[in-house]
Amino acid sequence: MAKTCRKCGTGEQTMDELIGRLVADIGIDRAVAEKAVGIILDFLVKEGPSDKVQPLLAKLPGADALIQKANEGGGGLAGAMGGAMGGVMGAGMRMMSAGLSMGQVQSVTRTVIAYTREKAGEDAVGEIVGAIPGLAQFV
Repeated sequence: MAKTCRKCGTGEQTMDELIGRLVADIGIDRAVAEKAVGIILDFLVKEGPSDKVQPLLAKLPGADALIQKANEGGGGLAGAMGGAMGGVMGAGMRMMSAGLSMGQVQSVTRTVIAYTREKAGEDAVGEIVGAIPGLAQFV
């Protein structure tokens, strides 16, 4: 039986493992880690090629719940601006409005992309990263 993401309620062990890694390695709060992962995955959905992103999400049980959670609630002016801005900068602003520093945004992004490579494979993730302008410099 799969574990559920404690705060999301509907996520499964895969996302719990990633969130735990972010909390332990980067030292951020669990709720902030969940929000940041949701923002990154939402960014991939919006900016990446859907024929590549959807199969990736299918290999990450609980991803949809985190995306949904990331899109709930405010985030203040910076979050609203980040949402309106879109792209890499918009996602970064959304994560900073969730409580991350610029250094933490970069560390979280690298960790999430590395984790997706572990679960979905280098080729699948590489195609997505390569298709999104500006993303490669952060990962």
